[in-house]
Amino acid sequence: MRYVSSFRNTFSRVAPGALAGLLAAFAALGAAELAAGAVRPAAGPVAVVGGAVVDLAPPTVKDFAVRTFGEDDKDALRIGILSLLAVSAAVLGVLSLRHPRAGAAGVLLFGAVGAAAALSRPDAAGLGDALPSLAGAAAGAAALRFLIARTTGAPPDQPAGSGPGGRDRRGFLTAAAATAGAAASAGALGRLLAARNGQDATASRNALVLPRPASPAPPVPAGAQLRVPGISPFTTPNRDFYRVDTALVVPRIDAAAWRLRIHGGGVARPRTLTLGDLLARPLVERDITLTCVSNEVGGPYTGTARWLGVPLADLLREAGVRPPSRGGRYDQLVARSADGMTLGSPVEELMDGRDAMLAVGMNGEPLPFDHGFPVRMLVPGLYGYVSACKWITDIELTSFDAYDPYWVRRGWARRAPVKTQSRIDTPKPFARPAAGPVTVAGVAWAQRRGITRVEVRVDDGPWQDADLAAPTGADTWRQWTYRWEASPGGHTLTVRATDGTGRVQTEERTRTAPDGASGRHSVFVTVPQTTGPAPSQAGPGAPPQTTDVLTNSH
Repeated sequence: MRYVSSFRNTFSRVAPGALAGLLAAFAALGAAELAAGAVRPAAGPVAVVGGAVVDLAPPTVKDFAVRTFGEDDKDALRIGILSLLAVSAAVLGVLSLRHPRAGAAGVLLFGAVGAAAALSRPDAAGLGDALPSLAGAAAGAAALRFLIARTTGAPPDQPAGSGPGGRDRRGFLTAAAATAGAAASAGALGRLLAARNGQDATASRNALVLPRPASPAPPVPAGAQLRVPGISPFTTPNRDFYRVDTALVVPRIDAAAWRLRIHGGGVARPRTLTLGDLLARPLVERDITLTCVSNEVGGPYTGTARWLGVPLADLLREAGVRPPSRGGRYDQLVARSADGMTLGSPVEELMDGRDAMLAVGMNGEPLPFDHGFPVRMLVPGLYGYVSACKWITDIELTSFDAYDPYWVRRGWARRAPVKTQSRIDTPKPFARPAAGPVTVAGVAWAQRRGITRVEVRVDDGPWQDADLAAPTGADTWRQWTYRWEASPGGHTLTVRATDGTGRVQTEERTRTAPDGASGRHSVFVTVPQTTGPAPSQAGPGAPPQTTDVLTNSH
């Protein structure tokens, strides 16, 4: 009981200080959000510190984050930063009970770190980007002094017990409520200002009418989309298309203010283009599958969309650019994003006849903000980190020897052609399909080479040919199905693809770094002994499986 009483006494002494620290942190964040709403939402301390953490983290950590949290990796980072801030704030609050000036100094130190991070960002807009962190720190330090004084009954900057009064619990609670209310109000006003700052961008996207393509995509042939429950659709809806990037705050760019600069060595005729300039040019429309280099074997970071854009090779030729095969001295094109990201693409591949483009449309509508509005770059056959620059604002011609873009500086390969891959979409891992006919189905891709064959193996048995959906071109994935006579017991299903060059997908398993994962996807399923109804092989909540493969037009 003595230890319990001692713990209670200690807790009762330090708890008000910890609460004061937490409320001071809340006040700091509210003030910072208000300042960021007035200055620039991307300059908020959580965003800039999070961006700095992403930049400083080694590739293995980034790979782990994407693999573990998927597209929620940014939310996980924000939660981590806020959790660390909360713990630090509680500690500073307790410290302030005896050393008020030290606690306030700690808050100001956090503000200095945020300001330094803001000014170090590649998209920093000037000294104003430091204002949110500094304003937040000032508000936090003032709130901490105010609350600690109410907690201890001592004058500001004096330790507990140095004043004539004792602890005023009611006064502290009143001060705490006032601080929380002011912080919440500041944060709400900051979010309102940030939303208003993005209104012009939203209005410009809503008003944008995409021209008809001069070279439309051919209709998706009948038989390219298989009617198999659980299989990935041939065209990935915009809302379901994967998103992997480093932007903690998605840039919202007013289309009327957007500009693209084309310059660099070997650019005989530099130019700056508006969105209107691009839309006035002949546009092409193509179905293209994109793949992220962070996609593990069997992973979700690949998808197909119908893209509308300006052929990039035409723009480069008009600027006087020549690929190395035609005597050009410069072999790398560096694309820069509005958020400061840099991506390097080989000039030879950009100008070899593939449908590399500056895209303005995705599946019949202007690009979503998450996917690069108003303009993004994409290059079939290359992983996104060397080709798919979102929110693009600058194109510079240089060489691989002269410049390493963002991911190359962090250990990833300079050149990254997409590897031949295949995936089992259904049945899902650990599914329990009934014995008898089971449809195994999925997708395979090898952009620029196409898929000519897919095979499935059950356990250690022979490879068996799967049925391929109708081909749609070398730059898109291809659906496939295999009819399996399932017998009771546990079974491992494995898939492999053969591309248009005759190369069979390798079984050598590698991680995503430095140039994309390799290996063959497999799933383990259990076929129950019972003859009664079994759960759907596509997993809980999925529609019933069919054993006949039907097709329809897209």
